[in-house]
Amino acid sequence: MPKTSARLLAILSLLQTRRDWSGGDLAARLNVSARTVRRDVDRLRELGYPIATFKGPDGGYRLDAGSQMPPLLFDDDQAVALAVALQTATASGAGIGEAAARALTTVRQVMPARLRHRIDALQVTAVERSAIPAGPRVDIGVLTALGAVVHAREVLRFDYAAASPPEEDDDGVPAPPRRAEPHHLVTWGGRWYLVAWDLDREDWRTFRADRITPRTPTGPRFTPRELPGGDVAAFVAGRFRGSGSVSGSGGSGDWPCRGEVILGLPAAAVSPYTRDAVVEALGPDRCRLVLGSWSWVGLAADVGRFDADIEVVGPAELKAAFAHLARRYANAAEA
Repeated sequence: MPKTSARLLAILSLLQTRRDWSGGDLAARLNVSARTVRRDVDRLRELGYPIATFKGPDGGYRLDAGSQMPPLLFDDDQAVALAVALQTATASGAGIGEAAARALTTVRQVMPARLRHRIDALQVTAVERSAIPAGPRVDIGVLTALGAVVHAREVLRFDYAAASPPEEDDDGVPAPPRRAEPHHLVTWGGRWYLVAWDLDREDWRTFRADRITPRTPTGPRFTPRELPGGDVAAFVAGRFRGSGSVSGSGGSGDWPCRGEVILGLPAAAVSPYTRDAVVEALGPDRCRLVLGSWSWVGLAADVGRFDADIEVVGPAELKAAFAHLARRYANAAEA
């Protein structure tokens, strides 16, 4: 006979697979007596699970729809591990991507708000090794912490592992932690970066997330500064193309056409396939994508390869290119 805790979980799982279960069917599936099933159902009700009893020849049970389920008992590390495991299930090759996505949604709905917020701040995706070169590994806790301070607008205290050895003072003591106002967590070329105002150097910086070690506690809340040019994508593109700073439209780089869209996908699912584009996380299932191309039609086609809803932010030429492609594809479908 399974232990009580295992039986309780098994009953909950069975009650979610179909509307009604007779007491005899549950007892047979669990290899226990009907009396044991009744006791287990009473225990679940005491824990807050809305299990209703219906009358009939054998009597039975159902899990009430539309009721709020009690929170699952996950600690923070377990919640993050579960979110990562479900999000990376698409790369398992077992054809369970859609089921994993639905499972993550279901689990998220019954978690306490504290754990939901932590999961929402961390979006990852698994890509087969042959799809893109392996990039530097970023600790899950680091991404979660960076996402949290960006949203909370709190000063980040951190150690930064630069390419050169750590600076030390005359007595051999390691340099004090860096302090920065975090503004955006973005991806570029498969790597995660934090765009922030460096309080010690009084300038804007882009920090590689895989080199950041956050310190606690965080600093005070701050009022966000205006990013040079007002566009994080143009700013990051300009930094990596060596312009040093971006102002106005000068951040478009070498591409003659440059546009901006919002995709109904997490940032981590988009960034591995965008080359030198800038991807900014906007939430658990939305991201901002800014990229360039040699033509507006080519740019629209490049965005269209993502299987997601698209909101064109601009410019007007990009919207016209989408309309042009829509007519062309409609004609092809009717041919």
